[in-house]
Amino acid sequence: MACNPSLHSRAFALILAIGVLLGLAGCGSTPTNDETAGWSAQKIYTEAREEMRAGGWDKAIKLLESLESKYPFGRYAQQAQMDVAYSYWKNSDIASSVAACDRFIKLYPNHENLDYIYYLRGLAHFNEDLGLLGKVSRQDPTERDNRGLRESFDTFKTLINRFPESKYVEDSRLRLKYLVNALAEYEVHVARYYMRRSAYLAAANRAQYMITTYPNAPAQEEALYILVSAYDAMGMSDLRDDARRVLDRTYPNSAMVRNKGPLNNDPWWKIW
Repeated sequence: MACNPSLHSRAFALILAIGVLLGLAGCGSTPTNDETAGWSAQKIYTEAREEMRAGGWDKAIKLLESLESKYPFGRYAQQAQMDVAYSYWKNSDIASSVAACDRFIKLYPNHENLDYIYYLRGLAHFNEDLGLLGKVSRQDPTERDNRGLRESFDTFKTLINRFPESKYVEDSRLRLKYLVNALAEYEVHVARYYMRRSAYLAAANRAQYMITTYPNAPAQEEALYILVSAYDAMGMSDLRDDARRVLDRTYPNSAMVRNKGPLNNDPWWKIW
């Protein structure tokens, strides 16, 4: 029996039309999961602030991001971006907090509250090492990767230089002082690491870098001591003696020298 091509075409078209109608009906009947549907910007922001006050950071972040998405040019949008950066920080999501700060700085380079965003960015990096592991082990933050410390240092320094009249300057200066000491301690820690592995040249280079970069940090005494010990271990007597003279002149009553001595038979760096 011969097939009628036109009949097949009409049948196919009918099936396609029914499929489209069913698809549209299905889409129309799908329930929405957006609890803020139909809310005004003010209502979303008010709810987000309530969550922030209650410490509901996950919910606050969700509401603030919804506000920014629905009302990107409204009067609450910029405040929502600042609040979401803060909420991420309080929620221990450092990477997201820093990303939100960077985005705000890029979008609003002349905003009246830009100093606050720099301060928040500095705080986020400052506390980067205070995660779960750090809280449990109480590990010295200078014994871990110091990228967060450096980012924090650079951010606080930028804040102080760009906004000298900011109310966040005083606290930023105090944190900078801590960061200088922490970064210096980190360099000494790395130099110790090299000494324990008999990588004396690397230890000397790291100690010299610390002395040059952070000349007034408390860790300078140990850095000089490492320098003396490293040169001694490599048989570089002239450099050893030069470093020892600097150590004696700078720290004439050094307990490190008095109690251990850089030329002992049982080197101090191998007691671990």
